[in-house]
Amino acid sequence: MPDHVSGKSIVITGAGSGFGRLVAAKAATRGAKVTLGDINAAALDAAVAEIRAQGGAAQAVVTDVTDLTAMKALVAAAVQNHDGIDVMVNNAGVMPLAFYADHAAAYDAWVRCIDINFKGVLNGMVAAYDAMIAAGQGQMVNVSSIYGNYPTVGAAVYGATKAAVNVLGESLRLEARGKIKVTTVKPTGVFGTGLGGTVVNGEGLAGILGGNAAAANEVFAGLVDGTIDPARVDPEGIDYVNLDPRFIADAIIYAIDQPWGVSIGEVTVRAAGDYYIL
Repeated sequence: MPDHVSGKSIVITGAGSGFGRLVAAKAATRGAKVTLGDINAAALDAAVAEIRAQGGAAQAVVTDVTDLTAMKALVAAAVQNHDGIDVMVNNAGVMPLAFYADHAAAYDAWVRCIDINFKGVLNGMVAAYDAMIAAGQGQMVNVSSIYGNYPTVGAAVYGATKAAVNVLGESLRLEARGKIKVTTVKPTGVFGTGLGGTVVNGEGLAGILGGNAAAANEVFAGLVDGTIDPARVDPEGIDYVNLDPRFIADAIIYAIDQPWGVSIGEVTVRAAGDYYIL
């Protein structure tokens, strides 16, 4: 089958860890030229070293996604060293779940969330726009969340930023008039990406769990202490309860691996057994 990943110049934010690092590695393995952006220089260096050790083409640019100038420099590196930019993966994000009653402790984290999740994606789209329009084609891949589908308690600001990502992407798709295709990826709850470390109040998960909180907490506890039934962490089984981050990365690669005339507009990826997440 035709390969639509090899040879593409792909820029990825939040590429020092989580989904971003996985996407970079998978794309480079497929022959893409990847430009990794992250605010963590050490993580970036390690990610690029791994890719190059496998024979991949990768470069790193320390980047704060909240700074448009920095984002333009990230894209410029791809244009200069990788002959352009075909795909912009806006992946960097934080998840400061908290209730309005937590505002004293959560407000600064909420502001940072708006800056990274909303402004960071906008900056990525703006930074890549001119080069893609000039080339006559391009693709934006924006990592959103199921939290952006509807309001839930405990996730007002986080959910609002992800809803904004959905609207930003669809608006660009319409305005670009077929020159830039847009993919919105909506993961469900995924352990192992580092997002859990940005949660302000863990009880904020209640909104996305609803009446299934007891079942979910049992699963989470089993994952943490290793007592969960092994069959429930086997992706080959229908009872698979916690999505490995690599499957989100695979979905992003799938969206990229399409002819220019085919656009995967929206992807939600979940474990078949995570019924407890609404």
